[in-house]
Parts: sequence; C-alpha cells; structure tokens
Amino acid sequence: MESPELEMTSEEYKEELTHVISQMMFVSGETAEPSPETTTIIEEIVHTQVVEMLKRSTALATRRGSRSISTNDLFFLIRHDKAKLSRLVTFLSWKDVRKTAKDSDDKGGDAGDMGGDDPLGGADGGAGGGGPVVGDTGKKNKRTKVILPWDISSYFSEQVPERDDDEDEDEEEMNAATILRLKTADERTKNMTKEEYVHYSECRQASFTFRKAKRFREWAGFHLYTDSKPNDDIVDILGFLTFEIVQTLTEEALQVKAEEEVTKNRSGEADAASKKRKRETGLFGEQEEGRTPVGPKHIQEAFRRLQIKPIPGRNRVWMGGPRALHRTELRLI
Repeated sequence: MESPELEMTSEEYKEELTHVISQMMFVSGETAEPSPETTTIIEEIVHTQVVEMLKRSTALATRRGSRSISTNDLFFLIRHDKAKLSRLVTFLSWKDVRKTAKDSDDKGGDAGDMGGDDPLGGADGGAGGGGPVVGDTGKKNKRTKVILPWDISSYFSEQVPERDDDEDEDEEEMNAATILRLKTADERTKNMTKEEYVHYSECRQASFTFRKAKRFREWAGFHLYTDSKPNDDIVDILGFLTFEIVQTLTEEALQVKAEEEVTKNRSGEADAASKKRKRETGLFGEQEEGRTPVGPKHIQEAFRRLQIKPIPGRNRVWMGGPRALHRTELRLI
C-alpha cells in the first residue's frame, strides 16, 4: 500500500521546501538555523540541477528512440561519481525490499518487520514503476540486485543466480568517499542523547518527493522537458539526488565558512568575544552567542567550487578554437 499524497497548494509546497532544506542542512552538519535567503538560494540551485538532469535525460532518451526517460538515463548521468552511484544502488535495492514486504503484508504475509528499514533516510520507495531491479523478489529478507546498463550481466537475458555472500561483497566494494561520509555521520551522532538522535533521524527523512510527488513534478516542470509522465522510480531517484545535492552543497559551504573564519582569525579581524565562546556544547543545547549559520555567500562560493572541481574518472577533451575557452556547461553536483 502506497503512502497517500499530501494535499497542498503550490505555495504551500514552496513553504514546505524551506523546512525540508533546513532539515537536510542539519543532517549535513549545519546546526544553526539557516536564513530564508540561504534556503532560497539552495532551492534555486537544486531546481536548476533537476531541470538540467531532465534535459540531459530527455536527450539521451531521444538518442535511443524513446519519448520517455528511464532510470538508466539517470544512472548514466552520475556514472562518474562512484560513491553517489553506490548509494543510489543501495537505495533502490532497499526500496524493492520495502515494496515486496508491503505487498506481502497486503496478502497476509509475515514480512511486516521489513517495511521500516530505510538505511539512507531518503524518500519512501512504496511506489512500483518498473525500474532496473532484477532478482528473486520472492525472498522477503534479501535485497535484490540492481543491474547497471554498463554491467556485463546486463547484456544477457539470463542472470547468474546470486550467492548468499553477494550482499557482503557489494558492501565491501563501496569506495572511500562513501565510507568517509558514513564516518562523518557517525562523528556527528556519537555524542547525541536519545532525544537528539530521534530528531536527527526524523530530519534524515526529509524529502522533496515523499508524499509530494505531484507538487514536485510541477515544481520541477516535468511537462516542459519530457513528453510522457515519468514513473515513480524516476521521481524517487530524483528525490534521492536532491538530498545529495543539498548535502554536498552544505558540506562544501561549511568548509568555506571555516576557511573564512581561519582567515579572519589570522588577520586579527575576529573580535575577542568570539574567541571566548569556543566551548563544548550539546548539539541541541543553548545556541552560542554569535554563532552564525552558513550564509548565501558561502553557498554561492561552494557552488562555484563544485562547478570547477575535477570529476574523477572523467577526461576533458579539447574541442579546439578560441571560443572553446569560454564554452562551459552546468556541472551536476
């Protein structure tokens, strides 16, 4: 059974996004309350990124003679980011487990304890949609394998049966960037109380799409960039990627802010009162006087850095000509 869609107007959805982005920023390490200007800039960046993904996915679908975009098109867009791709594959695998468990419950099965697992804190995967997930869905307590379009196994109609230790091997192949993010999340939460961690877990459920898929389609302008209505898997993947965008932006902005404070301290511009306020406080304790969140300038600088940061595994080709120096494309975060 799918979660019911929330009834809200376009204006209410815009207001909801401010709260959602604040929650995502908190999970990413920003413990202070961001200003409306900051969340507005992040929303604009996320919207631009989603539109760019829709445009590129539609172009890929057109090249293969299709009018509708598929999950493989979105996989192809982030193929160079191994860590993000690994997290997305894990998200889709658990989404299929939850869907199978819910279907089993509706039929009187005993897999009800599987429905609440959400290792990534993303949108609920209750909707079907015919994605690239293949495997033995009859096994209630085992994640199914996601076949990527460039995997050798995707070239064959018959799949090799999975071994019992396949899941462990997949987890061992997670790259260093993913492990580093998990370590960072552990550092943020290891000193939390039970109540603090409950709040943190609730914030991890923040989503642009969960129970808001209709308004998300309108906000992103799906009808402007694709002829057909994307299935639920497309919306869920975009919901996952929007969380990744906000998290990456916030982490980079926090680094920008930290570098700015170091520079001020070295140049003597920081006032003496701020130096006295460096004391240990709880995550949800009384906010330190003068503690300022990341601002619009930090977000803008973070976005600039992410646009010029080299993409691992991707080689740039010189196309020639003097105008090529000024030819830039929007880079997906």
